[in-house]
Amino acid sequence: MKNVGGLLLLAAIWGGSFLFIRIAVPAFGPVMLMEFRVLLGAIFLSAVGITLKQQPQLWKRKKHYLILGWFNSALPFLLFAYAAQTIEVSTLAILNATAPFWGVCIGYILCKEGVAKASLFGCVFGLIGVSVLVGVDLNDQQDVSYLPTFATLGATLSYAIASHYTKASANVGALNNAHGSLWGSAILIIPFIFMFPYNIKTDTQVVWSVLLLGLICTGAAYILYFKLINAMGAQSALSVTFLIPLFGVLWGYLVLDEALTMYTFIGGAFILVGVGLVTGLSQQVCKGVIFKLCFR
Repeated sequence: MKNVGGLLLLAAIWGGSFLFIRIAVPAFGPVMLMEFRVLLGAIFLSAVGITLKQQPQLWKRKKHYLILGWFNSALPFLLFAYAAQTIEVSTLAILNATAPFWGVCIGYILCKEGVAKASLFGCVFGLIGVSVLVGVDLNDQQDVSYLPTFATLGATLSYAIASHYTKASANVGALNNAHGSLWGSAILIIPFIFMFPYNIKTDTQVVWSVLLLGLICTGAAYILYFKLINAMGAQSALSVTFLIPLFGVLWGYLVLDEALTMYTFIGGAFILVGVGLVTGLSQQVCKGVIFKLCFR
């Protein structure tokens, strides 16, 4: 029960990250907002590292942290922030769940990994879900933001690349990877600050959103995630992928009064079923239900 509570808390935190981005990005701009996010997260993890006497050896592993920082934080964060200027919180959170689909594709194409039938069906379900979310509502003909949507999918592709890259460097350690990659991200984002204009206009809500995004949704969330991996295993901890869209939809509805349409629920359902098939979690859930029905 304790692990389930931790899983729900993590999903609520990461679902809230899209809300905070949506609130703060008009005031900071995508680039400056993400620089503050990774920098605050890096400072937070530095404090944790000092407390635990665990340092990431930044200079010794600088190339590794720069590569991981680009694909795991800098690039996807920038793409999400760009998309958040026009895409609602609920849609961002749902599209975030497409990362496992890209993981299957990369594993098959680059790593020559086999693909189970369930994973293939999962990718099909995910593709249908994304198509529903970005398709034109026939009852309300409006322009569809294709470019921000593609940016969001590019962000989840970047997460998948980072995941496969991390597998090849498992000896570095989860906390060190998170800590070092955030410092790498902070360095990599700096040149973009000079390339894209920004005009910071803050209020209390924006300041709190930036602080919560950096310290809680980035720094503290990493710590919680690593604890769940140790307690539940990586596969079970992946079930957070199911829950993040649910909280993203909830926060968008409660805080920003975002409308929930039939397409949100249908597209989201297809994507979540697809994620379950790709990760194998749906099979575990089904086995658990059958076991309880037969042996309760």
